[in-house]
Amino acid sequence: MHWQIAELQASQSLSKQQTSTFAAIASDVDKRVKAGDLARADALAAKGELLSAQATQSQAETQLEAAKRQWTALTGLAQTPDATFASAESPSPRQLAEHPELLRAEQQVDLARKRLDLVAKSNRSAPELITKFRQDIPGHGQGSAYSLGLAVRIPFGTDDRNAPLQAAALTELDIAQRKEQVLRAQLSARMESAKAAAAASQLQLQTEREKAALLNERAKLIRAAFNAGETSLPELLRAASAAAQADYSAARQEAAFGLARARLQQAYGQLP
Repeated sequence: MHWQIAELQASQSLSKQQTSTFAAIASDVDKRVKAGDLARADALAAKGELLSAQATQSQAETQLEAAKRQWTALTGLAQTPDATFASAESPSPRQLAEHPELLRAEQQVDLARKRLDLVAKSNRSAPELITKFRQDIPGHGQGSAYSLGLAVRIPFGTDDRNAPLQAAALTELDIAQRKEQVLRAQLSARMESAKAAAAASQLQLQTEREKAALLNERAKLIRAAFNAGETSLPELLRAASAAAQADYSAARQEAAFGLARARLQQAYGQLP
């Protein structure tokens, strides 16, 4: 949702710029039509491109407002986030051993191992100290006799009682270790995949930006040539449209790169 809003914000801003560009072209064409330099058909063509740009701007604004309302409905926040590429923090590289999920799994393994050790240390019942007190009452005229007895009971053969406990502890440890191994492999694959996706997205963003810069420079040159009467209006309109599409593609890829970086942060176990 965050980067969807970023893409829509960029599209709305670019569509506004394109409307301004085509409005300026249409105004120049009208002046040249009145001066007799261009045909009425050229004015209609320029006006058509302007109307198309205005429709695109209106659609972009509608989509952005809908996304903002959806954000408010989902989060309860009236203000949308600063969904810009500049506001996104670069993911901090994290070693697999530092991943929070893996650390929790390792804690479970350590806990299971401690339980097994506890069962192993208490595999026999504790010895018992038994005391007996006896009082003998003889016949008439004779004193009572008292006796005190002590006995120590040392249990044997309690392995059978503790065998189920030890088996349960071993099973718990085995399950915890297997889960930790599976999770380690999954997290490693997830991190590598996210890093590769982010790198590929960054490379594509660089390509889209370079393409947009070239096409915008070309559009400026053709605009100057058109103003000098050295090229036709259709050529100018095509160049301006191509530059606009390149700008939109770069904006979409910028949002895609932001999303790829957010997914990389998640793979690292960080909040995006």
